[in-house]
Amino acid sequence: MRVDLNCDLGEGFGQWTLADDEALLGIVTSANIACGFHAGDPMIIRRACEGAAERNVAIGAHVGFRDLAGFGRRELAVSPADLRDETLYQIGALAGFARAAGSRVSYVKPHGALYNSAALDYERAEAIASAIDRFTEPLALMGPPGSQLQRAAETHGIDFVAEGFADRRYTAAGTLTPRSVTGAVIDDPDVAAAQAVRMVSSGTVESIDGDDVAVSVHSICVHGDSPGSVRTARQVRHALENADVTLGSFT
Repeated sequence: MRVDLNCDLGEGFGQWTLADDEALLGIVTSANIACGFHAGDPMIIRRACEGAAERNVAIGAHVGFRDLAGFGRRELAVSPADLRDETLYQIGALAGFARAAGSRVSYVKPHGALYNSAALDYERAEAIASAIDRFTEPLALMGPPGSQLQRAAETHGIDFVAEGFADRRYTAAGTLTPRSVTGAVIDDPDVAAAQAVRMVSSGTVESIDGDDVAVSVHSICVHGDSPGSVRTARQVRHALENADVTLGSFT
């Protein structure tokens, strides 16, 4: 069995840093790099791309709402046409730095509020897929299994990568529990690792209410901005390898 391990990286700005990108790049197989809208600036993007290229880690465009102050976790009113253009803009910005580092952007993963809304809203998912269609190189789209993002990807003939989260609790409907709910974020590395192994081995996860939920995934995410993210990512990787799972980018 083979699975990808991804993490959100490059989510700083100026002198402000959020995660230990260097350490995380030594653990994961794919890096979702912020493109400047919810986080990131040219210098941070350059360093993240260079670090990923040096370690043969796949580079993904972590596109989000234009919301630095809210870290892309606030719902914004953006028309589908504007969202398409803003998504393409972010992909293009990251692609320049990836190429300069000797690598390339190989997939797109929405961030935060855009990820959650596009998973449910087909117009938004379609706008993101349409931006990928307009890019000059083939890109995969990463998102929740069975979501509107998957539907839009399939409509456009785009490869879809179903993703599960090691460090987030799920609802009984198979969606992520809102961060405002107590216990929505898993901060125990052992619990996160066990959830990752269960998702990969059985295709299920226990919801925050104790129900079994089906989640067939090909990539596991650990959030870089979570406290102790390096320890959690390392524990998740170790647990997956001990479960005879081969780790490698889907690209």
